[in-house]
Amino acid sequence: MRVTGLLTTALSLLGLSGLQAAVGISPRAPALASNNLTDLVQWDPYSVYVLGQRFFLWSGEFHTWRLPVPDLWIDILEKAKAAGMNAISIYVHWGLTNPSNGTVDFTGVRALAPLFEAASASGLFVVVRPGPYINAETTAGGIAHWVTTEVAAHLRTNATEYEYAWIPYIKGIIEQVKPYQISEGGPVIAVQIDNEYTQADSPGWPGKAEYFVQLEDLYRAEGIVVPLTYNDPGMGDNFATGIGAVDLYGLDSYPQSFDCSNPYVWNPVVTNYYTYHLETSPEEPFYIPEFQGGAFDPWGPNAPGYANCRILTDSDFEQIFYLNLWANNVKMANFYMLFGGTSWGYLAFHGVYTSYDYGASIAETRILTPKYAELKREGLFLRSVSDFYKTDMIGNTSTSAVNVSSPLIYGTYLRNPDTGTGFYIVRQQNSSSLDTVSFTLQANTSEGIFTLPQDGSQITLTGRASKLITHDLYFGSSHLLYSTAAILFAGTIGGRDVLFLYGPASDSHEAAFKLSGASSAAVSISGPLNIQTSSIMNGTHTLVDVLPGTTGLSYIWDSPSSLVLFADSDTAGTFWAPTIAQSSATQFQHYYQFGTNETVLVGGPYLVRNASISGDTLELRGDLNETTYLTVLAPSTVTKITWNGDQVELDAAASSGPGGVLRASLCPKLSISSFSLPTLNTWKYADSLPEVSGSYDDTYWTTADKYTTNIPYKPIYGDGPILYGCDYGYCEGAVLWRGHFDGTGNETGVELLINGGEAFAASVWLNSQFLGTTYGNSSNNLNILEETNTLFPFQGAVIAGKDNIVTVIQDNMGLNETQDDNADTSKSPRGIRGYEIQGHNYFTSWKVQGKLGGYTNFPDKTRGVFNEGGFYGERAGWHLPDFDDSAWESRPLSTGLSSAGVGMFRTTFDLNIPTGLDVPLSFDFDPTPQAYRALLFVNGWQVGRRVANLGPQYSFPVHQGILDYSGTNTVAVLLWAMEDTGATTSLNVTVNGVFDGGIGPISLDNPGWSSRGQYI
Repeated sequence: MRVTGLLTTALSLLGLSGLQAAVGISPRAPALASNNLTDLVQWDPYSVYVLGQRFFLWSGEFHTWRLPVPDLWIDILEKAKAAGMNAISIYVHWGLTNPSNGTVDFTGVRALAPLFEAASASGLFVVVRPGPYINAETTAGGIAHWVTTEVAAHLRTNATEYEYAWIPYIKGIIEQVKPYQISEGGPVIAVQIDNEYTQADSPGWPGKAEYFVQLEDLYRAEGIVVPLTYNDPGMGDNFATGIGAVDLYGLDSYPQSFDCSNPYVWNPVVTNYYTYHLETSPEEPFYIPEFQGGAFDPWGPNAPGYANCRILTDSDFEQIFYLNLWANNVKMANFYMLFGGTSWGYLAFHGVYTSYDYGASIAETRILTPKYAELKREGLFLRSVSDFYKTDMIGNTSTSAVNVSSPLIYGTYLRNPDTGTGFYIVRQQNSSSLDTVSFTLQANTSEGIFTLPQDGSQITLTGRASKLITHDLYFGSSHLLYSTAAILFAGTIGGRDVLFLYGPASDSHEAAFKLSGASSAAVSISGPLNIQTSSIMNGTHTLVDVLPGTTGLSYIWDSPSSLVLFADSDTAGTFWAPTIAQSSATQFQHYYQFGTNETVLVGGPYLVRNASISGDTLELRGDLNETTYLTVLAPSTVTKITWNGDQVELDAAASSGPGGVLRASLCPKLSISSFSLPTLNTWKYADSLPEVSGSYDDTYWTTADKYTTNIPYKPIYGDGPILYGCDYGYCEGAVLWRGHFDGTGNETGVELLINGGEAFAASVWLNSQFLGTTYGNSSNNLNILEETNTLFPFQGAVIAGKDNIVTVIQDNMGLNETQDDNADTSKSPRGIRGYEIQGHNYFTSWKVQGKLGGYTNFPDKTRGVFNEGGFYGERAGWHLPDFDDSAWESRPLSTGLSSAGVGMFRTTFDLNIPTGLDVPLSFDFDPTPQAYRALLFVNGWQVGRRVANLGPQYSFPVHQGILDYSGTNTVAVLLWAMEDTGATTSLNVTVNGVFDGGIGPISLDNPGWSSRGQYI
């Protein structure tokens, strides 16, 4: 690899900062653009420069708040780094960190500093995306709930009232980000302004661009010097130029959309990315802040589930669609999501369920999926082949810049103008074709134009596949003239030139190279390889043909100065290239390219998290899930290996082969037999619906007495107060309404228009008699029903001459996101939009109760505003681990409820999972469809919402840190039977995987509050 000027040059001539001098940034060509606030992040039309080096941003999206265990954030970051990524992108949630007017809280799961510290330790840069609006399939698109009801002005405009609402939050963001900017030695290289919006005003909706100016001005005034970026929703040309324009413009793209029900049906690749870029922001690098890394899944009995989403966006998708980005000269890309996580509590918007797995490369359980290997193969290529960071678009098959023998093939040609290194990216013209197509390609190399392959065979694309064919690449002192095989690594290890090629075992491959130390003999250990020396123009190159059927790892050439390897794609996917930090370097010592260019290649383990070299010992840290054969390519000075601190017994005979290659068998020290799983069969029970009893006193409930609202969706009918939960501080989860009326005996029923969002439900009682349940709907994003209008007959239950009470339990499913260019759609009318008693009576008063304390005074500051709703058991703290349930009755969860109602079930269990094991666990309900809803709490955290009559989710992953792996755990299930037929269910703990090594100690943060001390 050629990375020029690494840690080499004094910077006084450039007038750069002491930090720049400390990390040794080299001089560079003039005419780089910047925001004139820092030279540490600059750009030209090709790519960004970070710390003085040309840089290809290869990033994954990670929402820390969807993994509410800060100690586990490093796990995701290490997996991102191991995949070859050099950055992560994070949304920050306004509503979670600013739960009420005047309260901004960046502690615990809301903290940013631990994430920034972990990113620095991992060697990852960070792009911060704090909104205020983020979308993200979260309630209100991340806008704080209090804003949706307290702000009368239009949201996401320059209206003063809205500005005053977001200023404290953004100032909090600035306070957190400012000391971690790259200018201060931190990992933050950019901050995004809002998200997915339009620049031009629409009728009745002025001030959008000016809103961006307000945000930008505040960031600059308060000391944010890194570039400000933007994520345009598609090719909308918003905020690239004009009022509110950002430093670096980008667009998002989800070419497969979100229909996971048909995962094998593909949309074609987008072919006009590059043309659009030239028309929109040609002076900047081509940036895609969100490219499809998976898909979200909606509610519904025929919702396909995330396994299908992972098929829709599988490794074939990654290969074709990600390389299509490369073919369009994209040099900054972020994949949404890398790890999706969990929309625990009431974080989700009403269109999705608890899991936010997203079909991502890292599953919700934190397990690596088959997609991860392809992401890693691409990432390790980008890490080592810096010539790809600056390329001109030469043309494609339609411009004769790419000559292929088959009209079924589409190719694009990129070339580095400084080094002459060229890249042909080929796919089938029909990108979704499952056919096998063979062809030849004319490569314009430094030694002449050659028809590849030269041996008379052909290049093959089997079905949905894409290939990158490289020519004229130098690695160390060696020269790759061309290769029809892909490159996993090209660089130096311990002073030796190393080239690692790979490709499908079903295909043939060809490469020609001139190596340092070429007088040495070739070494073929495995695979049907054909190796010969060929005279090509004025030099002598070695020509290698890899025949179909070659599997495993083949050593093509080995000498003290050079090593050439080939592996089939699957074998290549088992290799890792951990960064070896330079102990004498700066705080950027863990950043490949910026603090070190040293690495090793490690094949076999489930995961290699990091590596270091101490004298003659390579110290590896990682995870195993089975006995593994370890292959290590390291500097020749390395003769010993440790794995997670333990000495590895090397295979002496095998390690005596090619120089610098060490081998050993790794066996997990611990396994599933090292622990036992609990059986959840001893439960305590209490009724959680005292509100329908005749003796229940709602005196201290909030009186619903508002006749005006800032929510733009007005009540439809009813001559009393407005009954929207958010207007009374109750936005999250269940809200209970009690409507009082004086009975005459003539009343026959109540008509209620209830809005709870997609997939909501509401049950209604008159006095203590159950009247029925009304259901919203979403069936795989079809038949969407956010509100219902239902007549509930009283069935003779009215008590004449007495106060009668209609009790409504309403399950709010989260607020809408911004829709149709109208941000006020986030001001969702969750509540009762219409009410009328049949029989000419009227309600004398309405009382309302939601979560204890509402969003202004909720007691659980650790878990935050979204963990609890308004059910009695939640308000009373029955779900918390310290609650004393000794006086409750014993009742199995499998007995459930015999009639409509709400009850809380509690149990405890012990775990004995040894330290050193990472064991993702899930809690599984009975998957049988029934008319019930359940909230699952583990140690006080609401980790799942089971909607058994709709689905699809019934299995809920729970992470260590919420679970105590070596102690007692509390599980609470709030069961809501929505019909008089009652409801029964079961709950079991299951293992998703067992990984030896893995993560370190995890701290628990599960406070109790056994007594809330407030009226409920």
